[in-house]
Amino acid sequence: MCLATTGLVLGAALTAAPGHAANLDASSTVDAVTVYPDGATVTRVISLDLPAGDTTAIAKDFPLGLDASSLRVEGEAGAKLMIGTVDAKPPRAAPPVNLPDIDKRIETLKDERANLDGAIAAALARKKFAERFAEAAPAGLGEKGEARPITEWRSAFAAVAEEVAQTDAAIRDAERKQRDIDREIARVQADRATKPPSKMEVQIELSAAAATKATLRVTYAVRSARWVPLYDARLDTSAKDRKPAMELVRRAEIQQSTGEDWSDVALSVSTVRTGRGGSAPELKTVIAQYPPPPPPAPKPATVSVPRGMFAERTQEFHFGGGTSFGDIAEKAEEQQTVAEISAFQTAFRLPGRVSVAANDGAKSLRISTATIAPELIIRAAPVADPTAYLEASFTQADDAPLLPGKVSIYRDGMFVGTSKLATAGKDEAVRLGFGADDKVKVERIVVKRNEGSAGLIVTTAKIDERAFKTTVRNAHDFPVKVAIQDQLPVSENEEIVVEMLPATTPPTSTNVRDRRGVTEWVVDAKPGETKDISFAWRVRWPKDKAIVMSPSG
Repeated sequence: MCLATTGLVLGAALTAAPGHAANLDASSTVDAVTVYPDGATVTRVISLDLPAGDTTAIAKDFPLGLDASSLRVEGEAGAKLMIGTVDAKPPRAAPPVNLPDIDKRIETLKDERANLDGAIAAALARKKFAERFAEAAPAGLGEKGEARPITEWRSAFAAVAEEVAQTDAAIRDAERKQRDIDREIARVQADRATKPPSKMEVQIELSAAAATKATLRVTYAVRSARWVPLYDARLDTSAKDRKPAMELVRRAEIQQSTGEDWSDVALSVSTVRTGRGGSAPELKTVIAQYPPPPPPAPKPATVSVPRGMFAERTQEFHFGGGTSFGDIAEKAEEQQTVAEISAFQTAFRLPGRVSVAANDGAKSLRISTATIAPELIIRAAPVADPTAYLEASFTQADDAPLLPGKVSIYRDGMFVGTSKLATAGKDEAVRLGFGADDKVKVERIVVKRNEGSAGLIVTTAKIDERAFKTTVRNAHDFPVKVAIQDQLPVSENEEIVVEMLPATTPPTSTNVRDRRGVTEWVVDAKPGETKDISFAWRVRWPKDKAIVMSPSG
């Protein structure tokens, strides 16, 4: 079998003996698609019976939105085959083949419309005559011009009313028929007009050493396609004698509006982002200089540290029960992809064949499933919200990275909401929240607040001193680990001094995840146990100045 590609034989094809190549109409079918987050690569297959010599295969069923510069052709044949130039262009718009019949139909419709114009004019004349008759006095209607009896007036008026009604009905009927004719004329004239092309025409120059059957594979890029990662996170909190388990399902949501249907194709999704280009951006020189003096700003208002917002929440939560993955005897399974992982990208190839129609909405396909043994912790930030939330953390063990995407959260078989997953490579930590835990109560109160001056004899500084107590109560019948976070003010000026006071319970960690001032205490609470956490700090600054404490941007 002879193999040919554009890259290998283009030079040979251009030096072939001169001559006029015969045109050969061809049709193609979509065979394989790789979808990227910002586009897709499509492979079409063309089967040909080629004569010996030069031939130009013309396929007119490619989408208009393809990137012509991305066209690549390779193929195979039973004889030596060379592939020459490949050209893509919109086909010429051809006029309709039955133009005389269309013109005759338009003339007939216009004649029918003119006839209705005459019918409307005749009905209007009858109506006008009846109206003039009604305006005349009944006097002079007799043989000698005398007035008729009143009973004959009523007969005359009834005759006028009937005539007006009949002519109005005739006019309305004729006008309705004219509207129908106008619509039909517009439709026929649209058929007469030259229609713009809806497909792209691809021409491939071929040269066969002998008559043979050939199969060509034409690959090109399109932009009007994308996929986004979606996830299902299903947490089984388990019973007391079993550890928690989490099922993490990866999905790909695919959308495409390329103008072509992908019917029964081999489908893959890839992590490559084709729209970002191939190189890092070139940086420009940064100039450090004095800015122009700013306009005078209004005096800022003093803002205190927020004391929290309390929201009432009601959710069903069974920490110790729920449906485990092994309780169901048999369940239907979704087909999953095969991961093809290289040094710089990951592609997920779905088994079998898949169909994705154009402009038909999003289609969700399952990529993979992983069963994970997570670490559970109850987390709360009572300075902002007293609600305790269940959180599961784990280490990402797959070679394929977790891409950022929306996560549907399920806890013990119940849907509890949605969240977002950040990018996580292999061996990176991942944290997912699984909703409120109403059996862990968290309360934060202000124990002390002192705003005043400092100095033994002379006031030299102002101070703001505060102390808080956070109470954690575990109403579960099993022990839980609870993480409480709070905020220590951060100074960016050497004249403003912030210190944590000795009354503070020693924190487990400070500057949590590189967030300055965020302080965390992790406590183990036994069933029914209550834990108290003390937190106190002082801010000192010059007496002749004012400060503002507010969350950073």
